[in-house]
Amino acid sequence: MAAIAGLALAGSALAQSVVVRSTGPSSATYPQGRKLPADAAVVLKAGDRLTVLDKAGTRVLSGPGTYTLSGSINRDAATGGTALAAMMARGGGARTRTGAVRGAPMGPVEAAPSGPENVWYIDVSKGGTYCVADAATLVMWRPARTEEGTGKLLSQDGSMAEVVWRAGNALKVWPSASVPVVDGQTYTFSNAVGAPVKIRTMLMGSVPADEVDVAAAMADKGCTAQLDLLASLAVAEKAGG
Repeated sequence: MAAIAGLALAGSALAQSVVVRSTGPSSATYPQGRKLPADAAVVLKAGDRLTVLDKAGTRVLSGPGTYTLSGSINRDAATGGTALAAMMARGGGARTRTGAVRGAPMGPVEAAPSGPENVWYIDVSKGGTYCVADAATLVMWRPARTEEGTGKLLSQDGSMAEVVWRAGNALKVWPSASVPVVDGQTYTFSNAVGAPVKIRTMLMGSVPADEVDVAAAMADKGCTAQLDLLASLAVAEKAGG
């Protein structure tokens, strides 16, 4: 019986969905971060808008209506899965990309992106709670990259570091030598452009291989800033057709 129960629990953990954004009358029933089992029936009221993440990517459910999260998705699952995998990629690529744009020639001025292209980057323009896969490769991201940018990072224990972005660069490796990344610690980032923001870091002891399991782990740790970024992927996919 114990073995059967274990298999049942393992099965329920697979093919689940995670709510990454929720608005409307049913937001209390389906709050951001809620994990839904396979084949769950989601009942939405008028005005509800639910963004869920599953193995094929992200999608938006709008009420009123009843939706069964069976894995049958009315879009190109391969495209959605590829976009999700790219956004959630982690490892040494962060360091490579941070240096890749240094000294790059300046092209036409483009509108600043609304958020990072990678879920592991910390958006210093908004702050929030972020899960950290690897403190040694943690990257800080800024939306305005045309000009050189500077800011100050201050930890609650008094450690401080100046952060400088070169013109044309949106990425900067977190100055961990001066301001160590500590689990559960809150930092203040300030610059001359906007109001200071609070950044809270939550270290992940291990990172699951599956993207949905990663999102579930982020939800457990309260890393809502990253769930919001995953929700933006659904908006981008819908806008792209």
